[in-house]
Amino acid sequence: MHPYPGFFSMARPRRMRRDDFSRRLMREHQLSCNDLIQPVFVLEGKGRREPVPSMPGVERLSIDLLLREAEVCARLGVPAMALFPVTPPEAKSEDAAEAYNPEGLAQRAVRALKQAVPELGVITDVALDPFTTHGQDGLIDETGYVMNDETVEVLIQQALSHAEAGADVVAPSDMMDGRIGAIREALEEAGHIHTRILAYSAKYASSFYGPFRDAVGSAANLGAGNKYTYQMDPANSDEALREVALDLEEGADMVMIKPGLPYLDIVRRVKESFGVPTFVYQVSGEYAMLKAAAQNGWLDERACVLEALTSMKRAGADGILTYYARQVAEWIKE
Repeated sequence: MHPYPGFFSMARPRRMRRDDFSRRLMREHQLSCNDLIQPVFVLEGKGRREPVPSMPGVERLSIDLLLREAEVCARLGVPAMALFPVTPPEAKSEDAAEAYNPEGLAQRAVRALKQAVPELGVITDVALDPFTTHGQDGLIDETGYVMNDETVEVLIQQALSHAEAGADVVAPSDMMDGRIGAIREALEEAGHIHTRILAYSAKYASSFYGPFRDAVGSAANLGAGNKYTYQMDPANSDEALREVALDLEEGADMVMIKPGLPYLDIVRRVKESFGVPTFVYQVSGEYAMLKAAAQNGWLDERACVLEALTSMKRAGADGILTYYARQVAEWIKE
């Protein structure tokens, strides 16, 4: 007899949590290798690797070393890589012309990847910040304001150059208005009907991007500048739904929310509202926090990383860009 008659109903939810087998049978969300996209930083040269100090364990790689990394990712079952070029200072300009150079670093990396590891999906970043002397994602006027339509014209050329190099997915991360429709139209006209668009639809003006800007070398160019006039206000949620709706109308195949953990409510709202392929980016600052805490012995790295990524799946994400992708794939294989 229970000491408090009537306190319990016949339901005892802990029964199902008692053993590993029953916990597994009722597990609602499962993280798998199929959920992972590995972002990589690409360097000029050969046989070069440079550690990113603010992202322990992450390195910038020259194309030859990138191919080795790609082979490992493909073998582990990671479906895709996302490329981010590190542009030498001498190749940067006010007009970002290097962004659409057919012999540019990103374009050469795409061709090499598709030749060496054709089964691995290749996603390219469509944005101008690695190529501008001021570190903004677009062309600026005399006041420093990022001009929308003029920037979109350059983004079209950049996206076309990536598609021509063989990119499977172009991913505009710039947050200019109307760029998805303009890029989709240009791709169709050029015959690139199979090139997918992963739209960074809800990209927030986050303070969690710091280590990434160090990694691609745009932090010094941006200096004390900010991206508040085009990236979203972290306080807004309804606005994200409007942005996603517009990008889908304009021809996006997939949408992205960025960053990840602080924006899981946005992931949930987007997935429930639209039911389309929804991606999330566990950004550099999120990686750096987990890594630093683990290195200090304050957190169990493996357990916390898997918990964070599972929370993104639970929120509704179909795919996750994470610097832990290769490591997580190894853990899953174990």
